[in-house]
Amino acid sequence: MQLHCLGVSGYHPSQTRQTACFMLPEIGVVLDAGTGLHRVRSRIETPQLDIFLSHAHLDHVIGVTFLFDTLYQKETSVRVHAEQDKIDAIRQHLLSPLLFPVAPPCEFVPLTGDVPLAGGGRLSWFPLKHPGGSVGYRLDLADRSMAYVTDTTAEIGADYLEKIRGVDLLLHECYFTDGVDDFAETTGHSCVTPVAQVAQAAGVGRLVLTHVNPLDDIADPIGIEIAQKIFPNTILAEDEMVIEF
Repeated sequence: MQLHCLGVSGYHPSQTRQTACFMLPEIGVVLDAGTGLHRVRSRIETPQLDIFLSHAHLDHVIGVTFLFDTLYQKETSVRVHAEQDKIDAIRQHLLSPLLFPVAPPCEFVPLTGDVPLAGGGRLSWFPLKHPGGSVGYRLDLADRSMAYVTDTTAEIGADYLEKIRGVDLLLHECYFTDGVDDFAETTGHSCVTPVAQVAQAAGVGRLVLTHVNPLDDIADPIGIEIAQKIFPNTILAEDEMVIEF
């Protein structure tokens, strides 16, 4: 299975990174719809595309407005999954006729339980601590598993730890390097050491760090070696990276 990293920045795009968007083309799954969603078009392999939003902050949903171009000359239908209050906010504000006068070509589906995936897999979701509320996702496929945890403050005692236990691949936000723990808590984001500690405590196979601070537009904005000292099998996601798992 391939995971395509289409946008790995937080808050806004930088010169090298678009905002949150990840795709598993083989099963038609997209995780979040940030500015990186414009890269989905060339990777569509399935007649159905399911986009799962973690929350409704703009860096994770603005790509919903890109769907006309994403689906141009494609025979693909799109479902956008999110919590009902997030769907309501997107419809009322982002898709207000004054901002975006024509509804995008998609069906909005509220999250109410586990979602079956192509090939017999299943997606489950769980709440995360973040201003305005967010959710994480776990994908259990036929012979592998992954979890997507973004926009939250990592800590060993976090409620979501058991939800991600034992996954082969953990894709986890890491907006800050160490030393700004209070600000990370206030903004609902994570520093590098607690993220690595969560991966270790949850017994995951691999850790991929994402949702990095766009102001630090350098090759290693969070200090990857800090994470690797705690959890050696750690990498930093980059735009258009393809990860086999």
